[in-house]
Amino acid sequence: MNGISLQGILGAQKRERTFEISLPAQVRGRDAAEREFQENTEISALSAQEAVLRLRSKVIIGAKIVLRLQVPKTSMLEKPLELDLSGTVHFVRSDSSLRNKSQVVTVRLDPNFLIRSNGD
Repeated sequence: MNGISLQGILGAQKRERTFEISLPAQVRGRDAAEREFQENTEISALSAQEAVLRLRSKVIIGAKIVLRLQVPKTSMLEKPLELDLSGTVHFVRSDSSLRNKSQVVTVRLDPNFLIRSNGD
């Protein structure tokens, strides 16, 4: 038999750390009907590669999304920041338990982003 171990291959992959977080976000993109939309929401989970959020606008897998996150001032962060991210919708789930938000959306983030100071 070949000496390649599936466990060794899978074990070599680093598990990405995801933070459950509530950050205000403005989302722009095109909805399922190809109309431009912009809405305010909150990010519920964030990692280096993905963001999870809720949207009223109906989006489809593969749609391009632009996110602007509002990062508040903290004891470690001297000034609030705006973080501009973009990515592609990777997963969409309808959630009937949500009153005014109709979808839980996972966005696979592009590696490029922009950080701006947002205050004095």
